[in-house]
Amino acid sequence: MEFSSKSKLLVVDDSAFMRKLISDFFVDNPRVEVVGTARNGKDAIKKVQSLQPDVVTMDVEMPELNGLDALKEIMNLYPVPVIMLSSTTLQGAENALIAMENGAVDFVAKPSGTISLDLHKIKEELVHKVEHAAHVSITKLKKPNIVPMQVSKNSTLTEERPFNKNQYTQVSHTEKNNLFNKTRWNQATKKIVLIGTSTGGPRALQEVISKLPGTIKAPILIVQHMPAGFTKSLADRLNQLSQLQVKEAEQGDRLQNGVAYIAPGGYHLKLEKRGASYEIVLDQTEPPRSGHRPSVDVMFESVSKIKEFDKVAVIMTGMGSDGTKGLIDLKQNGNIMAIAEAEKTCIVYGMPKAAVETQLVNEVVDVDNIAEAIMKYLP
Repeated sequence: MEFSSKSKLLVVDDSAFMRKLISDFFVDNPRVEVVGTARNGKDAIKKVQSLQPDVVTMDVEMPELNGLDALKEIMNLYPVPVIMLSSTTLQGAENALIAMENGAVDFVAKPSGTISLDLHKIKEELVHKVEHAAHVSITKLKKPNIVPMQVSKNSTLTEERPFNKNQYTQVSHTEKNNLFNKTRWNQATKKIVLIGTSTGGPRALQEVISKLPGTIKAPILIVQHMPAGFTKSLADRLNQLSQLQVKEAEQGDRLQNGVAYIAPGGYHLKLEKRGASYEIVLDQTEPPRSGHRPSVDVMFESVSKIKEFDKVAVIMTGMGSDGTKGLIDLKQNGNIMAIAEAEKTCIVYGMPKAAVETQLVNEVVDVDNIAEAIMKYLP
């Protein structure tokens, strides 16, 4: 990404020590300059209005007006890209997800407690995210209108449900033949859906997973770049919004249709055949790939070795190019349909862009149409 002039950063934290520490991260930064600090949510709203920053870092836990409430006000009155700083507690993880639902670009987990004396451990991550967040289009940060399905996960499709399976199969016979013949697609063979995403991913996953039916005839494996402790909260939140069963993947999980497995933070997610079934393997021994564990590439490469499945691979919003090498592996080792999120709806058009540039992607679609695109390739 090219950066022309310096982006203006507002640092919001109730601790003077933390405000100073974060501000010092950007001393001599050629891309970002700190134009002000704020000590709580109320102060932040005033400073956003007066200083008009390009990006804000904001602590979740603050007196007077906490970070979540301040974020809602800011996104309503003076929208600006915001990076949240969250503790690694269960409540912190849930707050980080709520923040992203309400328009935050991303979050950074503090290494320890409210006042992190070892914040330098996440300096590189925070600086990198701030530099990129400053250039995110505000129009992409609107809160998604996700309506949880008001039905039992075990119920069958009914007219009352917002999902209509027919809408996903109403493509012409010729169009379907053209799509499938390109990769010898056979509707009758076993299918597996693979999804990789990063920055902006939790919101994109909500959009996609909430639209898939519980009767889907495929398991779903998901890699979302997140630290340990946060992926469980993400899985629980998506499970509430979806007719699928969504869970954080566990060692030895046997794949089942209609279940979405999210790779836990800190572990690569792999797949192995055990007897007649396929089991999830969580690997913490293989180092991070391009800084990520879990890595989309590692998941894609592992599943590419399982010949019994045809694969539908989806790459959505995120920085970098994770998933591209794995996509090449998948394409070289079996039948695969690849879907990339369109630039128009990506919070960050990095991972999908890298995938599209391989010329191995079958479809490029807006995030709200990805569920439809997936279902088109399933029996």
